[in-house]
Amino acid sequence: MAHEFTFYNTLSRKVEEFRPREEGKVSMYTCGPTVYHFAHIGNIRTYIMQDVLIKSLEYAGYDVKRVMNITDVGHLSSDADTGEDKMLAGAKREHKTVMEIAKFYTDAFFTDFDAVGNKRPDIVEPATNCIPEFINMVEVLLGKGFAYVAGGNVYFDTSKLKDYYVFSSDVEKEQLQVGVRDDVEEDVNKKNKTDFVLWFTKSKFEDQALKWDSPWGVGYPGWHIECSCISMKHLGEYIDIHCGGVDNIFPHHTNEIAQSESYLGHEWCKFWFHSNHLNDRAGKMSKSKGAVLTVSVLKEKGYDPLVYRFFCLQSHYRKPLEFSFDALDNAALVFNKLVKRVSELKEDGAVDEAVKAQFEDKFRDAVCGDLNTSMAITVLYDALKADTNDATKLALIDSFDKVLSLDLINHAKSLSEGTEIDSELEAYILDAIERRTAAKKAKDFATADAIRAELLAKGVEIKDTREGVKWQLV
Repeated sequence: MAHEFTFYNTLSRKVEEFRPREEGKVSMYTCGPTVYHFAHIGNIRTYIMQDVLIKSLEYAGYDVKRVMNITDVGHLSSDADTGEDKMLAGAKREHKTVMEIAKFYTDAFFTDFDAVGNKRPDIVEPATNCIPEFINMVEVLLGKGFAYVAGGNVYFDTSKLKDYYVFSSDVEKEQLQVGVRDDVEEDVNKKNKTDFVLWFTKSKFEDQALKWDSPWGVGYPGWHIECSCISMKHLGEYIDIHCGGVDNIFPHHTNEIAQSESYLGHEWCKFWFHSNHLNDRAGKMSKSKGAVLTVSVLKEKGYDPLVYRFFCLQSHYRKPLEFSFDALDNAALVFNKLVKRVSELKEDGAVDEAVKAQFEDKFRDAVCGDLNTSMAITVLYDALKADTNDATKLALIDSFDKVLSLDLINHAKSLSEGTEIDSELEAYILDAIERRTAAKKAKDFATADAIRAELLAKGVEIKDTREGVKWQLV
């Protein structure tokens, strides 16, 4: 029997107890990346919190099957079916084929996805693998009267639904309707402003790189249809949880529900899980702002990717999180002190199973209560301070890491094996301090900050004092 589990269901707009269709088993679908560019650290925050959801469900006793799509066709630069295909834009930008772009950025995505301790989905399906499924869904929706052909394209008719804005309160509905009416690029083929494209033909884009034969002409699928079809292909007519970022709620997930439930004739998914934005001081992280800050870039700057995971876990998934390098430096300092504390534990003695069970119950309550990851970390600290032996503490760290995935014990072992202050380490530290001092004199503060981060990532904290720069291992 699985432990009681609650999280905020965007569909009901409240925290509620999760109950899967089949006892003990969870079918989960998560929106994957559009692989036209690198995934920035804001994107990765969403996948970290989804990973915590999956591992928390498993910690509670559930068996989770997760499917993720890869969008390698059909996602336009505007979610309202306007603008250029992001994949084609990426290919033009880099003078490569669309499939070369897709392969390169899919690999880059999973490099960063893995680096922050995420467990890969059971099934990952590119959209281009499922063209027959997309065409079949469009044909069924046309046959049922939920879709129409206009200007060569196939559109979903939102006027056929009792309630299109399924995620929204009355106030939000009014705001969304105003937003739709104010669309700058009007598609004259649409019967209703909220209608969306199921299948594009060359009447929309003459130079589309990827296109297929269909009953409506040569073309390619709309973005929204891929998630519906890929989930049904691998999980059947019902899914328990659908995940994404808050920016997916409207119109993407709204459109998924519209087409899926019209196609199936019944409710599709009862629980929807959304993570909030990562912001910098200028606002939401975005690829459109220019240079993309990725996990790989953080690593190049000297940060352990798991420090970024730790930074994310200290905040709740439903709250916006502001990123700065100062905040990440603070997270690195706390993380390194935590690793040092773990490295001081001895492996001798027997595990006190009663104490272990007591702390595991507290940890389970935290992660099963709307993913309270900051409370889960507090439980970890409480376990380290507890009046029990080191063997029990190490067993608890190992248990908690099934969800936290901070690799604390291996980090601690590495620290224990390599933290003696030999002449080589000391020379490296002093050289780094000299390089930082020179950078500050040259007013190259970006390099100075990068050197501080490089040292911190290696467990060395530096402080500027009146007597000069002081350093210590943390």
